[in-house]
Amino acid sequence: MSPRCKCADCGILFSCSKIAVCTGNTVTTRPGTRYTVTEDLVRRRAEHNNCEIFSLEEISLHQQEIEKLEYLDKWCRDLKILYLQNNLIPKIENVGKLKKLEYLNVALNNIERIENLEGCEELKKLDLTANFIGELSSVETLKYNIHLKELFLVGNPCTEFEGYRQFVVATLHQLKFFFPFGKYLDSKEIERSERIQALQYYPEVKQKIREQEQAYLLKRAKEKEEAQRRMHERKNRKEKQMEAKYGLDSPDSLQYKENHQTEGKREEQTWRTVQDDEEDRRFWEEPTPYTPESRLETHRYIEEKRKAKDNIRGSKKREKPLPTLVTAEGKVLNVNMPKLHFSLKDDEENNQFILDLAVYRHLDTSLLDIDVQPTYIRVLVKGKTFQLVLPEEVKPDSSSAKRSQTTGHLVVSMPKVKDTILAKQKLSTSVKPSDSNTMQKSTRSKQVEKLEVDPSKYSFPDVTKIIPEKERTGQGPIKLQPEKITETMKSSVDFENNEEVPPLI
Repeated sequence: MSPRCKCADCGILFSCSKIAVCTGNTVTTRPGTRYTVTEDLVRRRAEHNNCEIFSLEEISLHQQEIEKLEYLDKWCRDLKILYLQNNLIPKIENVGKLKKLEYLNVALNNIERIENLEGCEELKKLDLTANFIGELSSVETLKYNIHLKELFLVGNPCTEFEGYRQFVVATLHQLKFFFPFGKYLDSKEIERSERIQALQYYPEVKQKIREQEQAYLLKRAKEKEEAQRRMHERKNRKEKQMEAKYGLDSPDSLQYKENHQTEGKREEQTWRTVQDDEEDRRFWEEPTPYTPESRLETHRYIEEKRKAKDNIRGSKKREKPLPTLVTAEGKVLNVNMPKLHFSLKDDEENNQFILDLAVYRHLDTSLLDIDVQPTYIRVLVKGKTFQLVLPEEVKPDSSSAKRSQTTGHLVVSMPKVKDTILAKQKLSTSVKPSDSNTMQKSTRSKQVEKLEVDPSKYSFPDVTKIIPEKERTGQGPIKLQPEKITETMKSSVDFENNEEVPPLI
């Protein structure tokens, strides 16, 4: 069952797996979700700085669905430019220690007031475009940012207040005109006459702004109540659909928990049903005000649908049948799932097989898994199986594998179990000088003949039948010196006289 989060205000439970629960004008997120600023995210966005974050001066974290701004003031103290536009940030926080920060862009977020920027001593440009700032008086906190030159508040509810521009110009004295470099509010330069006029009517304008703020805050309170009611109705409607679909009494019942494991498979089969289409149509056609709560609700709905689609794709991948590597009869099959080119060479000179598998050149070697068996070899390339049956048995323990430094190919050497005897060319010891040139030409032209001999048919001379040497002595008074005579042995059919072997004594 997916974990549940509880709203601090209304006590409603939400079962979104990556929920960020609305609590008034703030958002509560569980640690470890993708909605917070993580070190891994910051390092990936710091590629231009060799993934080093302690010396980082500029980083872009836009469109990352961030709902809580934290840790940046601890990890990146030297930040000068920070892009956080198009996220779901409800509050400016944890940036006050960035003393060197010059440009902060938090446009298109859920911010409702300006705060926690007093510590940004070098802040020169602040972009708050298209947020939900209704407390215009919160702009007074920017008085401490004496280097502020440009401020953008376009698209916020406060810009619709009567006297909005005069109030900001009179409040922020640092936004004053210096030739040739001007100070800007909403990309419009502040003129000297405009400053003087705003200061003259400042007390009256400030009173009007306070009254409009109170009316806006009352409106926001009603919008929050309406958003909570709408979320509660949507939750109840979803629970009823679950009960009607599975016949359950309560989502907290034992049967619900037991059947939750099979819920994913059932949702796969009923994903694009009429009820789902009706729910999509009702959600997108229902008129809703443009509020932080509606933005969060839309984001959660889209995330929920996207997660359901991902589950369907993942289940389809899991349902894909695995390839047959060995039949039921024990026959090993040839398989090439990664569709790689390969070659199997029979190296008779070294009595081994050499497999050259054309794996991807820049593939990490840790993604390769090699298994050599006596009759076949199996290689896993990024989880995909390559299997090849060998024509002859090999020695797995003596096999070796290496990567080519030029092509990246995988080269596996597998020694054979049976030894191959190769015949050598015999040269006569006595060669006439006249025939030396002819003999050299003939030996160069001839190639070494390779001969495979069956060990069972190979025989050696029988030493028991060798005739012993006879001694012959002379007749007469003079006794001659004994003379050794060796009888010529009849060579057997399979016997081969090798002159390099010393004679038997």
